[in-house]
Amino acid sequence: MNEIMKVIERRTSLRRYKDVPIKDEDLEQLLYAAQRAPTAGNMMLYTILLIRDQHTKEVLSKTCDNQPFIAKAPLVMVFLADVQRWFDYYLVSEVKEFCLRTGLEFRGPNLGDLFISVSDALIAAQNVVIAAESLGIGSCYIGDIMENYETHRELLGLPEYAFPIAMLCLGYYPDDYKPTVRPRFEQQYFVFEEKYHRLNKEELTAMFAQRDAAIPRPNKYGAENAAQYMFARKTGTAFAQEMDRSIRKAMENWQGGNPILVDRHV
Repeated sequence: MNEIMKVIERRTSLRRYKDVPIKDEDLEQLLYAAQRAPTAGNMMLYTILLIRDQHTKEVLSKTCDNQPFIAKAPLVMVFLADVQRWFDYYLVSEVKEFCLRTGLEFRGPNLGDLFISVSDALIAAQNVVIAAESLGIGSCYIGDIMENYETHRELLGLPEYAFPIAMLCLGYYPDDYKPTVRPRFEQQYFVFEEKYHRLNKEELTAMFAQRDAAIPRPNKYGAENAAQYMFARKTGTAFAQEMDRSIRKAMENWQGGNPILVDRHV
């Protein structure tokens, strides 16, 4: 196993950090790793916000499902799926006039733009995660940044066409930290040749057997198996409903109509 594979193997979600800031030289390497990530059409459809202000971190620790460790992370990165920059560039470069002259139809950002920018942002984020791990910096993804869209938009000063798709809490591993690598599903259940295979009842039972055995019994949900436990803990929760509402609200801007653009360059 080469060094990169060793880094991938030992990575775990870190929620407790050494109380020291990220070194400038290490941060430079993290940002370079993001910059070199694969990107659709070399457009780099993402923006990274570096959050170090304590008040902002404390707000995020509350708005992102009340997770206090967020406020204790030395550095928080918010990854935005962002096409605002490109559409602003289209505006100042007279692309609308170009379309009128050439018969092309000018449009605003649509769902295709959203999804491809989401891909760009997440790929960049994962490059940061692996680079960080190689430097002794642990990380934890926070998907809850997709909740409370209106609050986060105001807090972070987001324009119409930039959506917070992921957040990373980053910090050096504590000296006494003993990482635990959590098990994953066997490859036979998620890697298929050529075409999708929908698992039958027997395969699903075998796939989840280890997790089914690991759930606490009794538990506060009254769950009898891993499916019931996960639905009660994640899928059926109020925060999952809020995430859905928040994303739907943000997507109102991404319908391909006339873009909401303000020329700040004239």
